[in-house]
Amino acid sequence: MVEAIVGWLNEIVWSKPLVYGLLLTGILFSLMTRFLQVRHFKEMIRLMFQGEKSPTGISSFQAIALSLAGRVGTGNIVGVSTAIFIGGPGAVFWMWATAFLGAGTAFIESTLGQIFKKEEDGEYRGGPAYYIEQGIKGKFGKIYGLLFAVVTIISVGLLLPGVQSNAIASSMHNAFGIPAWVIAVALIIILALIIFGGVKWIAKVATAVVPFMAIIYILMALVIIALNITEVPALFALIFKSAFGMEAAFGGIIGAMIEIGVKRGLYSNEAGQGTGPHAAAAAEVSHPAKQGLVQAFSVYVDTLFVCTATALIILISGTYNTTDGTTAADGRPGLIENGGIYVQNADGTKDYSGTAMYAQAGIDKAFQGSNYHFDPTFSGLGSYFIAIALFFFAFTTILAYYYMAETNVSYITNRIAKKQNKLWRNVIRILLIAATAYGSIKTADVAWALGDLGVGMMAWLNIIAIWILCKPALKALKDFEQHKKKYGTGKTAIYRPDAQELPTAKFWLEDYPRRLKEQNYNPDHEQ
Repeated sequence: MVEAIVGWLNEIVWSKPLVYGLLLTGILFSLMTRFLQVRHFKEMIRLMFQGEKSPTGISSFQAIALSLAGRVGTGNIVGVSTAIFIGGPGAVFWMWATAFLGAGTAFIESTLGQIFKKEEDGEYRGGPAYYIEQGIKGKFGKIYGLLFAVVTIISVGLLLPGVQSNAIASSMHNAFGIPAWVIAVALIIILALIIFGGVKWIAKVATAVVPFMAIIYILMALVIIALNITEVPALFALIFKSAFGMEAAFGGIIGAMIEIGVKRGLYSNEAGQGTGPHAAAAAEVSHPAKQGLVQAFSVYVDTLFVCTATALIILISGTYNTTDGTTAADGRPGLIENGGIYVQNADGTKDYSGTAMYAQAGIDKAFQGSNYHFDPTFSGLGSYFIAIALFFFAFTTILAYYYMAETNVSYITNRIAKKQNKLWRNVIRILLIAATAYGSIKTADVAWALGDLGVGMMAWLNIIAIWILCKPALKALKDFEQHKKKYGTGKTAIYRPDAQELPTAKFWLEDYPRRLKEQNYNPDHEQ
C-alpha cells in the first residue's frame, strides 16, 4: 500500500515537465551566464583553495567538501548502475549533460545562498528558504520559504537518509556478511557522535574523508581504463550512439534513457535541487560569486569525475545487462539473461534491480580478465572496494543531510519559537538517526522511491524560486567579472550590493562592511 502511494506520487512529481524543465533551466542559465562553467573553469579551481575561516564561517574548501559530501553518495555508484540498467549506456551521456548544464544552475542557487545568508547562533545560515523569504516580498515569500523549509526537513531528515544507509547495509552484507541490524546499530552510534558536535565538526569530517575517497575511487577507474585501453574509443562511441537512439539495441528507449539520465544525474549532482546553497552560505568569502563558482565546480567533480568513474568501470568491463532489442511495457529493455548481471533469489527468480553489483563485478572482471565469472555469492576485490567506497560516500552524505535539516529547523524556529531552537535540533537529530537505521533494514526499492520523492519536491520548489530571483545572482557575477577585468584578479573582489535593489541582504549591507571597518580595510583601495 505504502509503495503504491509513493509510486503514484513519484509519477506526479517526476513528470516530464520537471525532467525537461531542469534541462531547460540549465540551458538558459548557461546562456545567461555565457557558459561560466567553461569561461571560469580555472577560476573555480583557484577559488576552491582561497578564502577565510572565521568563528562564524567555514573556508571555501570546507564548504565544497561539505557540499560534495551531499552530492557524492549512493547516486554515484548505485544510481549510475540503475541508470545504465534502465536507459542503457546512453543514459551516461544525459547524466553528463545534466552536470554540464547544471553547473550554471548551481552557480545561481549557491550565489543566492551567499547573498541572502544570515548569522544565527554564531554561525552563517542560508539556503533556499532564506533567499525565498528575503527575495520574494510580502506574505507569499514568507509562506513559500516556510514551505520549502518544511519539505526540506522531511526530505533530507526523513526520506533521503534511508537511501544512503540501505546502500551501506546491502554492500557491507554482500562483501563481509555483516547483518543489516549490526550496520544499523553502528550507524546510530557513529552518527550521534558526529552530528551532536555541530556544523564545524561535520565540516571537518567531510574535509578529511570526501576528497580522499573520491581520489581513490577515480584512481581505481583509471587503473581499469589502463587495463582495457584499447576498448575506450568504442566505449565512448557506444555512449554517444545510444544517447541519440542510433544504437539499434537501445533505439526504442530514448525517452526512458533521457528521463533516467536526468533523474539520476540530478539525484547525484543535486544542481537545482536546493541542497548546495546550504553549504555555500556557510562559507566565509568576500563576494558571493566566489562561492557560486566553487559550487559550480563541485557539480563537475560529482558527475563528470566520480559518476563517470562508475560508468567506465561498468561499461568498459561489459558487466551490464544487454538487450535483445525489445522493450517491456514499463519502458525497460528486454534483457539477454546470459549477458547481464543479476541476483538469483531463494525462490529461483532473477533480480535485475541495478544494484552496486554492476560496479563491483566490473572491478572483478577487469582484474580477472578471461578467467572472470560472475558469482553473486562471492566476495572479491570488487565487492570489498565498492562496500568501503559506498560506506564513506553514503555516510558523509547523511552528515550533509543533517546539516541541511538543521539549517531549515533553525530557519523555522528563529521565526516562530527561538527559545526552542535547541530542542528542535535534538528532535531532528533523533529523527534522522531513526530514518537512517530504518533504511538499513528496509528494501532498496522503497528507499529509492522515497528518496526520489524528496528530491523531486525540493527541485520543483527551488527551480521556480531561482527563476524568480536569478537577477541578483547574475548581477553579482557581472560585478565579480568587472573587478577581475579591472584588477586582473578576482581575489580581492568585495561585494557591495545596492541597498535599494537588495534591502534584505543585511549581511552584505551592514555586517560585512562593519567587519571591514573594524579591520581598517578600505575596499576602494583594493588592487
